[in-house]
Order: sequence, then C-alpha cells, then structure tokens
Amino acid sequence: MSNPPLPEAAVAMLKKPNPAVIATIRSDGQPVSTATWYLWDDGRVLVNMDEGRKRLSHIRNDPRVSLTVLDEANWYNHISLIGRVVELQDDEDLSGIDRLSRQYLGKDYPQRDRRRVSAWIEIDRWHGWGEQKENSQPG
Repeated sequence: MSNPPLPEAAVAMLKKPNPAVIATIRSDGQPVSTATWYLWDDGRVLVNMDEGRKRLSHIRNDPRVSLTVLDEANWYNHISLIGRVVELQDDEDLSGIDRLSRQYLGKDYPQRDRRRVSAWIEIDRWHGWGEQKENSQPG
C-alpha cells in the first residue's frame, strides 16, 4: 500500500467514469460492498447516496471506507482507495448527484423526488494493480 499523492497515471484513470465498488462497515463489524458512481476531485472522492440507503447509516456509524475502481477497458487494471468519509452534506439542490450523473450519463440525474447526501472521501492509502501496480509484489 502506498500513501497519497497518487501518480499521474493513476489520477488519469480515476478521472474516468469507471465502474467502482464501495465497501462500508456495518454496526456489527461486517463489511458490505456495493457498486457506486464516484468522482475524483482534487485528491478526494465524491460519492452520493439516496437518503434511504443503508450504507449511509454505515458511514455515519463508522466513516472508514474503501473504493475499488476498475478500468472499464481492462478490469485487471484497478486501484483500491482506503480512507474515510470526512464530510457528509445534504445534497439539497442535487448538484452532487448531478455532477456524478454528468460524469456517467452525460446529463443531470433524472430522479428529482428523493433526498440525497454527498459524501467526501479522504484517502489514507491506496493500492494499484495491472498498469497501476505501485509495489514489488509478484503478478
């Protein structure tokens, strides 16, 4: 595992609308993972959730998360970011989810009748594999 900052090649990959999976920790200590949209923004990561999502209560209880981003062109190339949610913000005007939706769909988020929350992840450590490999492990 390496500490930030990430190299430019890793940042370039993270700026793309790649598939990603976020892991949170339930109150009983069990990890839970789910697919998510993300947005790389100047060394932090933005994710956004419907207010009814269980992962939001997980994050409120324990802000530690990991996010694994798979290069859409070759899933063998991936980056795992380990960190914590340092800021939760009600997305009252839906600007957070719209940023993510424009990244992934090219337009504002279509569902406008549910409250949403933005979460900002600060990265403590990261690990890359494939073209993003950053250590001397075999493989």
